[in-house]
Amino acid sequence: MADSEVKEIQWTLHQTHPERVQEVRARLSEVIDPEIGMNIIQLGLIRDVEITTDGIGHVKMILTTPFCPYGPAMIEMTKAKAVEGLNMPVNIEMGMDMWDFSMMEDPSALDWGMYA
Repeated sequence: MADSEVKEIQWTLHQTHPERVQEVRARLSEVIDPEIGMNIIQLGLIRDVEITTDGIGHVKMILTTPFCPYGPAMIEMTKAKAVEGLNMPVNIEMGMDMWDFSMMEDPSALDWGMYA
């Protein structure tokens, strides 16, 4: 693959609270998609993180497939880890974007030998 550069997804949090980004990324990286064996940050499933004016965290995420059997558990784990990382209540919004490999932060992770 020609473009093997890691592209960190920029969230609203990067502009508003840059000092919180590293901790949130670290906590959310603990959530693993059990079928793929990669975390939700690597997969690009976290589309945005922000802190609203009323002091509540807001995470927009998607799943790799709308029929993911682990979806409900991954959403709950994402919420718990976001609460840990932000140290405040968090709402999860499910985005309607269709996931594809271009959303991944590290395209070199595609070198599974499964795709040409």
